[in-house]
Amino acid sequence: MGSYFLGIDFGTSGVRAVVIDSQGQIQQQSRFEYAIDNTTSWQIALSQILESIEIDLKEQLCSILIDGTSSTVILCDQSGNPLDEPILYNDARAVGQISFLDNILTEPHLVKNASSSLVKLLWWSERPIFAKAAYFLHQADWLSFLLHGQLGLSDYNNALKLGYDPELMKYPDWLFSLPIAHLLPKVLTPGSYISKITPEISSRYQISQDCQVAAGTTDSIAAFIASGANCLGDAVTSLGSTLVVKMLSQKNIHNNHYGIYSHRLGNYWLTGGASNSGGAVLKKFFSADQLERLSGLINPHQSSGLAYYPLLKVGERFPINDPNFTPRLEPRPEDDILFLQGILEGIARIEHRGYELLNTLGAGSLTRVYSVGGGAQNESWRQMRENILAVPVLKCSQSEAAYGAAKLAMGAL
Repeated sequence: MGSYFLGIDFGTSGVRAVVIDSQGQIQQQSRFEYAIDNTTSWQIALSQILESIEIDLKEQLCSILIDGTSSTVILCDQSGNPLDEPILYNDARAVGQISFLDNILTEPHLVKNASSSLVKLLWWSERPIFAKAAYFLHQADWLSFLLHGQLGLSDYNNALKLGYDPELMKYPDWLFSLPIAHLLPKVLTPGSYISKITPEISSRYQISQDCQVAAGTTDSIAAFIASGANCLGDAVTSLGSTLVVKMLSQKNIHNNHYGIYSHRLGNYWLTGGASNSGGAVLKKFFSADQLERLSGLINPHQSSGLAYYPLLKVGERFPINDPNFTPRLEPRPEDDILFLQGILEGIARIEHRGYELLNTLGAGSLTRVYSVGGGAQNESWRQMRENILAVPVLKCSQSEAAYGAAKLAMGAL
């Protein structure tokens, strides 16, 4: 008899699930897409995931953990039924609520952002439907409730943008003066066990009745856990359309000027920032085939001599915060190989400057970097980045958030 752990990742277009054993080895993976990002689609996808898992794994399932998109939120009635469509992570309808918070919080704060959970809740508080509200939940909170049956619970990763203080492990006093205070969920440690699955869920899906549902987390935290980074100074660089750096630190760092904030991760803090540079610049000039072919012709140990700062348009946020910052992609050599190398080196220097800024702000020294995203497959770029960063640059063996959720269900923190 084995012990198995299920991680489920809800993204913007679908759900992925991974079952691992007690050694962290993947036993099964599943994926389902949904056309519309709403609670009905989520519920159907969750059911499909649970149906898809092999019966011998379900009968020995120890715990389930769900991660969701940060700041995707739901307003529910007394029974946990959604009162309205969810407000998604990138929905900026509540931007007008920021001025209300300006009267309460004179200093910059993470919640004073159109995408934060708190401003969305404040927006709902001004609608007639709010009178029926009994619970305010994040995506992962609500989906976990469907499995364990308990309402009003969240975790300190999802609750960060609701105003929860993960350092003091409580809500700040000013939150209790707001008209939404009675809906603030109880906050738990991600990965901590909440309850066993309900008898109905156990019977319907033939899952062990002793299977625990653990408090969830956000998709980005789950992806970081999946990477294998787990020591102080470990970092993960996401090489997608934009460049995102995250690093494990002993210090809780917030710097609104650069858009830097920290999530609690066990006894450490996960701090980082996001540049406007990244893969989108590469795609402007090169096709996928060209990128692969030309990258293989680059000598990563010989500098291009080009001093690029690759951006698609004017404006940068991290590690330089300047809305008027001008892209630098000149001069363009006739040799496309050299031009590509110059762009790759430029993004790598931005990455280096980002980690240096985090160090200056107190995050500590960088020791090694794991890479995720499409750019992580580029070996020439990996070598360039390793030369510039002067630390080992590794490709993650696992980068799926669902795998990180499964590890957290197993007790990764």
